[in-house]
Amino acid sequence: MDLKKTIEDLIECFLTAGNLAIKLREKGLTKKIKSDNTPVTNGDLEVNKLISKAISKITPLIPIISEESLENKDKSNLKNFWLIDPIDGTYDYINDLEEFTINAGLIINNKPVAGLINAPAKKRMFYSYGKGNAYELCKGKTSNLGNSIKKNNGPIKFISYSNKIKPEIQKIYDELGVKENIRMKSSLKFCVVATGEYDGYVAEPRAYEWDIAAGHAILNHAGGQITDFNGREILYGKPNLKNTSLILKGKTIL
Repeated sequence: MDLKKTIEDLIECFLTAGNLAIKLREKGLTKKIKSDNTPVTNGDLEVNKLISKAISKITPLIPIISEESLENKDKSNLKNFWLIDPIDGTYDYINDLEEFTINAGLIINNKPVAGLINAPAKKRMFYSYGKGNAYELCKGKTSNLGNSIKKNNGPIKFISYSNKIKPEIQKIYDELGVKENIRMKSSLKFCVVATGEYDGYVAEPRAYEWDIAAGHAILNHAGGQITDFNGREILYGKPNLKNTSLILKGKTIL
């Protein structure tokens, strides 16, 4: 597979999906509560349909696992597959906030090899397809994320998903010398660590593989690193698709 062509062929679709998500929100979203007590909107479902169709057309032999579909979730021992989260950060999406994202990560041999993340309300599009090939498309300009990042000589700034820092996370903060943290939702956190705007992120086991796959690829390809709390590599296709603990480190502190 030509990863570069595959990802570049999907960029326009992701930009279109972002415009669709914004347009549906402006019209007024239809909301439902799923069996796991989380919300889903017609925006989630329409974006899922759009990007799944495009991905299936480009890579017809690779299965897709999406948060908003039952298809392939019961398959075990998958090594090569797409992970899609059509709207990550649904709370922001529903409440006219900006941090929600549209995500797809390609997994080959249980590892993330490419990713696309669009943050349409921020007008920021991120994608990657290999080491040294992580990019941001913003205001018509494409930037290679790995080229502009400098070593951080100031206070180390991390992102958290909650304002209340748990003791096991605070312990890691202390070990890494984290001095500041800011709350951020959705996979945008992976992107702003990849750009060097923030230095890292820590989370205990929570959420699902589709929440992190695209961001994992983008951060890795920008020169960052992701492991679990014990320094082990994060692999995909685990039972129930549940995440392990996570430590993200940007190139700024490696």
